[in-house]
Amino acid sequence: MVYINNWDEFLQPYELTVQELKLKLEGIRAQYLLKNPHSPIESVQVRVKTINSILDKSRRMELKPEEIKDKMHDIAGVRITCQFVEDIYTVVNLIKKRSDIEVIYERDYIANPKESGYRSYHMHAYYHLETIEGPQKVLFEIQIRTMTMNVWATVEHSLNYKYDNQIPIDIKEKLVKAAEAAQSLDEQLSKIRNEIREAQRQFILRRSNQLVGYHDMQ
Repeated sequence: MVYINNWDEFLQPYELTVQELKLKLEGIRAQYLLKNPHSPIESVQVRVKTINSILDKSRRMELKPEEIKDKMHDIAGVRITCQFVEDIYTVVNLIKKRSDIEVIYERDYIANPKESGYRSYHMHAYYHLETIEGPQKVLFEIQIRTMTMNVWATVEHSLNYKYDNQIPIDIKEKLVKAAEAAQSLDEQLSKIRNEIREAQRQFILRRSNQLVGYHDMQ
């Protein structure tokens, strides 16, 4: 049985890490949108595992309490969604260039999807957190995927939960076909991404002109 004396104290660095990362990543999105109608970051979601989830995983991994901090990479999680597959690799490079993030592991499930059809870009990294007791390196996981990939992954996660990770063969086959369809959609969207971006630019321009006209009437 894993026993940690003070869970609030144990989890606080992870909570602070995801709060800061969400703020910073949304700040990057805002900077892009000031100069361009398109940002490689569409949305940012963060979470910290529950105590029960940490306990369950530590038992499966056969971890001692003192090993959890260094060996459980996904206590803190960041998920970034993008409009286009190309945006994913732009975000990957943005993360690698940051001085407050130290990437230690990467796995490209887009170039090499899982057998189930799962596609996403995974990174394990340390976030350099400043605390009242000094700098601390906090291990966390990043998942970067398109909105299409995210819909598919959400469905797969729900089915795994329903069937206790034993999804029936016929449903697995349908999931694979759905993954193929999702990949095809991403590919088609990439082919017209310039047109999509131009449409976004024109929409923002028209909205801006309408607002200017409205204020002129005041």
